[in-house]
Amino acid sequence: MSLILVIEDDPRIQRALRRQFTAEGYEVHIEGEGPAGLAACKAMRPATVVLDLMLPGLSGRSVCKEIKAWSIDTPVIVLSAVTDVADKVLLLETGADDYMTKPFSPRELLARVQAAIRRNRKKAEGLPLGFGDVSVDFVKMEIYKSGTLVPLTAHEFKLLRFFLDNPGRAVAREELLNDVWGLSFHLTTRTVDNQILKLRQKLEADPANPVHFRTIHGVGYKFVPQA
Repeated sequence: MSLILVIEDDPRIQRALRRQFTAEGYEVHIEGEGPAGLAACKAMRPATVVLDLMLPGLSGRSVCKEIKAWSIDTPVIVLSAVTDVADKVLLLETGADDYMTKPFSPRELLARVQAAIRRNRKKAEGLPLGFGDVSVDFVKMEIYKSGTLVPLTAHEFKLLRFFLDNPGRAVAREELLNDVWGLSFHLTTRTVDNQILKLRQKLEADPANPVHFRTIHGVGYKFVPQA
């Protein structure tokens, strides 16, 4: 039975989500404050976290960032009454996997939770642990290039993991937006280009002439583990 952790301080939403998730066979644990929610996540290792942005004690944005720093693989779906696109885009840097604006449909949230769990399970199967002179440890959240630790943001980790899971395949920018970002608001393909540029700068021997993160003109990108 998969565990879903709900970090939300509104009792009405707590009750609605408990009913929705338990009716589908999930185990549900609820916390109403940021620090308690973060502690529960680390202790319970849930299959997915449903996280409110406005929380007492510690903001949802800070909780998301801490969760992703501790476990990049734990899907986090954010709930918020905030509709500002700029605020939503900021969530990319904290590693949020999806976003829903209140009021929302519990059935739609359930579908997104289930999709996040499926994506996470698929990514966990048979991933390479490195390429070229780069070694990857997703458990410790550490990347080394020629023996030197390279810091990556939470979202750069997610993008790198997608490429490691899809070697040698030409991937459209739109697919990357859907499968890596997975967020429910509009982003342009320029977002993908900027993130690829950052990975090249950090992990390629010559970022201006990449051999691992290659551009496929008219399509998108291809990850080549061995040059």
